[in-house]
Amino acid sequence: MDLYQHDELLIEKGFQRIAGIDEAGRGPLAGPVVAAAVILPKGTRIEGLRDSKEIPEEERDAIFSELMQVSEDVGIGIVSPEEIDRLNILRATKLAMKHAVNNLSKPPDILLIDALSLPSVAIKQIPIIKGEGISASIAAASIIAKCVRDNIMREYHAKFPQYNFIRNKGYSTREHLDMLRLYGPCPIHRKSFQRVMTLELPF
Repeated sequence: MDLYQHDELLIEKGFQRIAGIDEAGRGPLAGPVVAAAVILPKGTRIEGLRDSKEIPEEERDAIFSELMQVSEDVGIGIVSPEEIDRLNILRATKLAMKHAVNNLSKPPDILLIDALSLPSVAIKQIPIIKGEGISASIAAASIIAKCVRDNIMREYHAKFPQYNFIRNKGYSTREHLDMLRLYGPCPIHRKSFQRVMTLELPF
């Protein structure tokens, strides 16, 4: 079964507004977690659509632009590093997903969510493990969430160039960890994350 067949089977069952939901940024040491909710028009085909992690950056940006043009509806949810520290990353991720659903122009008929469920959202939902490789709408959400977050991290790079966020996007690369040891955390680092907290440096 390809990505599109999964969603088309749900359309045949009567679900018209199928929202795929995915996030970007659960693992990094810095920056927000971003979620996207995406509804693709029936019959839409996007060349190269697949899990965002499998797509080179230039191709991903091109698919992102196409998705933003052709999608029936897109909602974005962003939860800040401060909220991540207050809630924990799992709760923050679910909150970002809830915001994304709420930011759609009108409620979907069903939610297809990568690996998670949202008990606080009163819409029928199906959690799908590795959903970006199974559902076209989840794959679309994974690309949009990733590109939106990458753009945010590029903006943070201008404010905090010493961490090279434009390259590492806040993930725990060797270079990023070296810069953390040298400069200490900046305002967008997640102070509740062990790899940030265990550095013997004042905040």
